[in-house]
Amino acid sequence: MLLQTIILYAPIFLLSTLILKTLFSFCSKNYKLPPSPFALPVVGHLHLLSPFMHHSFHMLSSRYGPLIHLRIGSVNCVVASSPEIAKELLKTNELTFSARKHTAAIDHLSYNSSFAFAPYGPYWKFIKKISTVELLGARTLGQFLPIRSQELQDFVKLLLEKSHAGERVNVTEELLKLTNNVISQMMFSIKCSGTDGQAKEARTLVREVTEIFGEFNISDIIWFFKNVDLQGFRRRFMDIHKRYDSLLEKIISNREMVRKEKKKNGNVDDDEEVRDFLDILLDALENEKSEIQLTRDNIKAIILFNPERFLKPNESDGPGINIDVKGFNYQLLPFGTGRRGCPGINLAMQELPTTLAAMIQCFNWKVVNPEGVEMKGNDVDMSERPGLTAPRAHDLVCVPVARCSPVS
Repeated sequence: MLLQTIILYAPIFLLSTLILKTLFSFCSKNYKLPPSPFALPVVGHLHLLSPFMHHSFHMLSSRYGPLIHLRIGSVNCVVASSPEIAKELLKTNELTFSARKHTAAIDHLSYNSSFAFAPYGPYWKFIKKISTVELLGARTLGQFLPIRSQELQDFVKLLLEKSHAGERVNVTEELLKLTNNVISQMMFSIKCSGTDGQAKEARTLVREVTEIFGEFNISDIIWFFKNVDLQGFRRRFMDIHKRYDSLLEKIISNREMVRKEKKKNGNVDDDEEVRDFLDILLDALENEKSEIQLTRDNIKAIILFNPERFLKPNESDGPGINIDVKGFNYQLLPFGTGRRGCPGINLAMQELPTTLAAMIQCFNWKVVNPEGVEMKGNDVDMSERPGLTAPRAHDLVCVPVARCSPVS
């Protein structure tokens, strides 16, 4: 009888406890929060968000104002949807909002020490300095110019071949391949589009890592599911981490062997030699006087990157607005702004205009569907699919028509 009573009332007790915990947690803190829609117990405002989260934010901001408070499960957040408030948060109160929300997948896959998600502090400042000065500074970008030029030439040659054959090109795929090749060669001298096993494995793992970073995991947002792997996320990211760690360990070990051999033979690097980011990080690892003593896991975390981030195209906010992609005017923030702004902006501003100019100058473009049928009026399907960067639902597929001979 007692057991039956417990079974009968246990769910009611649990639900009541969750509701009271949610209510008391907000009443006791006495925060002065921005306007907010009605929240449900446990899930908060999760029911108001669609997979296209930016559309949901726009709809809610149109009703409740440019600064609103949302509770996503157990996670409190504010949404700013005007340039003035964005400036207030990202400039005037920059340090207060400089942290990044972590997820279980991010913590595990980034060894809890990646540059993108590390808390603002000495470690983050040290990695930021290495990234902006050593890898993405003007001198290093100049040294990597031959790599960028060669990749652009290969891209244009491919388009020319397709033009002569009258064949369609998946422009989205080829642009990502161009970007990945440039970034991966700057990072650790590996061409991502290569046909060897290591290059294929790197492409697969980078895609899996970036996908799982952007997926919804209920364990990250509802506190009492924190240690319950309902969706199999933990199993997935642990498997990805195991394979990714093995690949990075192989890359790092091979580079260390090459460096030891060079030192053994007296081939010391001179100032004119172009070093990739892995060499720069290994130099810091071996430097006992470095202001931050890096570990092997730190290096693995730092070179965990998302190549597409550097050259993701963005649309303007409309006519009559002074758009500044560097983040000073706050209408458009493709690279973020302030301390946590993307350090790859200088690379993007050198690569993107050149690539776009070559595509426009050398070719006309016929937009086709995946079956190769030309679209009426060359209309481009701009519908979206869920994702961190609001990616298009369908790749851009075109038939290039050469206007001139761009290569001899």
